[in-house]
Amino acid sequence: MAETKETTVMGKLVSLAKRRGFVYQSSEIYGGTGSVWDYGPLGVELKRNLRERWWRAMVHQRDDIEGLDAAILMHPRVWEASGHVAGFTDPLVECRNCHRRFRADAPELAGGQCPVCGSRDSFTEPRMFNLMFRTFMGPVEDEAATVYLRPETAQGIYVNFLNVFNASRQKIPFGIAQIGKAFRNEITPGNFIFRTREFEQAEMQYFVEPGTDEQWLEYWKDQRMTWVRDLGIRAENLRFHEHTQEELAHYAKRAYDIQYRFEFGWQEFEGIHNRTDFDLSRHQEYSGKKLEYFDQASQRRYVPYIIETSAGIDRTLLVVLADAYHEEDVEGETRVVLRLNPALAPIKAAVFPLVRKDGMPEIAEKIHATLRAAALPSFYDDGGSIGRRYRRQDEAGTPWCVTVDGQSTQDGTVTIRDRDSLSQIRVPAERIVAWVTEQATKPYAPLPAIP
Repeated sequence: MAETKETTVMGKLVSLAKRRGFVYQSSEIYGGTGSVWDYGPLGVELKRNLRERWWRAMVHQRDDIEGLDAAILMHPRVWEASGHVAGFTDPLVECRNCHRRFRADAPELAGGQCPVCGSRDSFTEPRMFNLMFRTFMGPVEDEAATVYLRPETAQGIYVNFLNVFNASRQKIPFGIAQIGKAFRNEITPGNFIFRTREFEQAEMQYFVEPGTDEQWLEYWKDQRMTWVRDLGIRAENLRFHEHTQEELAHYAKRAYDIQYRFEFGWQEFEGIHNRTDFDLSRHQEYSGKKLEYFDQASQRRYVPYIIETSAGIDRTLLVVLADAYHEEDVEGETRVVLRLNPALAPIKAAVFPLVRKDGMPEIAEKIHATLRAAALPSFYDDGGSIGRRYRRQDEAGTPWCVTVDGQSTQDGTVTIRDRDSLSQIRVPAERIVAWVTEQATKPYAPLPAIP
């Protein structure tokens, strides 16, 4: 039997994401906006946790990387210098029968048949399509006022190289990091939040002395793969892919992708690139401003080489969700569970009174309030059987469920049930905050995949 959308892992994940409040289609009540997504109550927390974890590792825990938040709208000459105006294009074809448009190099077009209407040999000749969104700044819509929504965040770092360098008094090697929105008018977006028109990037540009670039490329490859694995992603689902000469971007000397094994194949969600001195040299040429570094020790000037690490926050979030999604049989029933790293989990603990009487709700509400006051996101639930409440939190990825029962009213202890192992322990209620805090900060080792 052929797989349907509802039987694929991605189809199930999309359904769960909406049902539990991770991701919604943008403007859904109007029929939706193609490949633009909104993050719900759990999704926005998961995304925030990913951002903060990246920022902590790349900026707060290092003294050689500075933070930046560059504007989305930039001078049009920035995109001329970067090559995006002239070269940021994809080949576009249109089916003459159904008028749907596709990338000319899309694998599904290899047989010459339209994947939508089935027509054969009905495609127009390819024409180049620029992926940048164009808009106008000011009151008059003429070419002089044309600006672009940035297709990447890196250029904001390059044009601020001297500003950050002078303000921070850093020395080469050093980096500049930022997280921000980018926009690409993709012809054929898809696979849920993997390829979208509005997305978020976490990029770091590391400025190094020419001749040391290869060793720094290897260093950042190791650093970034370690960070990804520490998210709790299973090692067997991760790999490096080195770009061939045909795949290399015009600015790159060498480039690697960190890929994840989705059910639709190995796909890149982060890149580590040796961009040489291309970017600063081009902006130096187009702006007329010197973007050089003077090395006092060697008494020489040079344009720094750049090692880039560029991660898609939305794609990384999809990797986290896909790797965490599991179905398993528990006592004859299928349990759907998101085995999220507790440090990333949107809800750290759910609190349940076993029944709505005998003082249990009051104890549970106090524990819930205490967790919230300690900035540990907590969820209170007293509706339905305890088993159903557990299942709802399993789908949300909540690592621990705290149950207040009859014994709690006697000795002040509560039951904590672990999401992954299903084991239960009793802990004094006054220690819940300390216990959850300690457990949530431990390194997370994911369980093996269910066969």
